Amino acid sequence: MEHPNKLQGTTAVSASSTSSAADTVSAADETQEAHAAAMQSYLRDGEARAFALGNRGPIRRTADGRIHPDILDAYWRCGFYVLEGVLGPEELADIEADLRDNVLGRLPVHRGAAVDALGRPALAVDNTAPTLFWSKPLADPFGGTALAGGRHPVKMHEPTAAAGAPAEIVYLILGSLQFSETHLRVYGHPDLLAVAAAVNGDDFVPFNEALFIKEPGLGASVAWHRDGLTHWDSPDWDAGSHGFNFMAQVYGCTPANGVWVVPGSHAQRRVDIKAMVARAGSDRLPEAVPIICQPGDVAITNRQAVHGSFANTSPDWRITLNLGFHRRRSVLGVMGGGIHATPAVFDDARIRERARAIGYGIEARRQRFTQETPFVYRPHAESGERFSWDETVRATMKDYNLLDLSI
Repeated sequence: MEHPNKLQGTTAVSASSTSSAADTVSAADETQEAHAAAMQSYLRDGEARAFALGNRGPIRRTADGRIHPDILDAYWRCGFYVLEGVLGPEELADIEADLRDNVLGRLPVHRGAAVDALGRPALAVDNTAPTLFWSKPLADPFGGTALAGGRHPVKMHEPTAAAGAPAEIVYLILGSLQFSETHLRVYGHPDLLAVAAAVNGDDFVPFNEALFIKEPGLGASVAWHRDGLTHWDSPDWDAGSHGFNFMAQVYGCTPANGVWVVPGSHAQRRVDIKAMVARAGSDRLPEAVPIICQPGDVAITNRQAVHGSFANTSPDWRITLNLGFHRRRSVLGVMGGGIHATPAVFDDARIRERARAIGYGIEARRQRFTQETPFVYRPHAESGERFSWDETVRATMKDYNLLDLSI
């Protein structure tokens, strides 16, 4: 597989873009130098604590084909698990070429532009659904704002980008299955879907999909937060009420560019993130550990866990293929939270239509990886639905994420 630095230059910005300074650091914050030194110590300590958790390994099954209970036990204990070696070199090479040529290389030259760097119609230029999210380099676009329901209450440290950095970068792409067939194939991975069924039940349903892009020296941070809006006060709330995300890593992830998680926080109904940061005296939560992956590893992370990521000042790329899933009972008849799609009550028809993407993913993967045994999604098997995958079907996926099941 090509070295990730060969992706340099594909970020959608014009060559004439000028550098923009990070937001002014308050007097209470550390200097850049002090922050950098403290971060190095924090990263080392976090890495040691992460590897001591016992929540990583390849996908294993029992004699009867079920996901091994050790994996599930560790996931429910920690709120995340690193599934090692899920995607092989051949698939990673496919993904890298696809993202380079069909996604990153097709981004608008700047926010609002209609064309990419080669003058072609830009990715998502005519989409209705929220798709491309922009940020200043090394900034925190959500922290301390009312965005996304105000669930990112504290702003992360914002380092100063190097001279010549672009004014803005794309750091997040939603509805990514419509743009990347290789992402769709990962969505149909039989082992990952078996894990989804083991965690959320055989009638599990989609949530949403995304691409996170952490470019070296530019990648934005994501402030500490918990996902989910609808079920915190439900009488039947539990540790799995708001689902989980798979995070498939194209180049792996390190303490410097990866997601950090507070183990066990997914099982707490009430958490005060502002108080946690205040106790820490900085955005370096001492309770948190980094998700550390090699290329091809896939982390499963509970959406209710406190998690976030720091601005990527490291020399390493992180490109993450996110795949979210819910329990059917968490969404059926529920008024959506409105973060990823217009609020609506999720009825059976809405769920069935959104779950067509699972059928497309299984079929797209079957066409490419003919040696695999495809996953059998129980709701489709019971309904007798059959799915094909070709360019005509792909065209019907435009704006499919308007139907995201956001809770």
